[in-house]
Amino acid sequence: MKYRITRYSYRRAKELGVHIRPSKNPTKKIDVFKNKQKIASIGANGMNDYPTYINKFGKPFAKTRRRLYRIRHRKDFSRKNTPGWYANKILW
Repeated sequence: MKYRITRYSYRRAKELGVHIRPSKNPTKKIDVFKNKQKIASIGANGMNDYPTYINKFGKPFAKTRRRLYRIRHRKDFSRKNTPGWYANKILW
């Protein structure tokens, strides 16, 4: 099943000054572009993210999952402009 990008993710991408589209890589959710050049593919397809958890289980549960994601992936988004950093900013 193809991932449907949420308004939350579009808004977060706009705040970062990047554009997002559904990924052409079947294992990823989103491709991130800056100045029409692809800079990252983010989000494992089949895994949930913050807006998906909100839709499925509600905001309190989603906030718990976001906290646990950030603990688990802290080292992945410590460096700016990496795929892990974009995943944290756009999907979480």
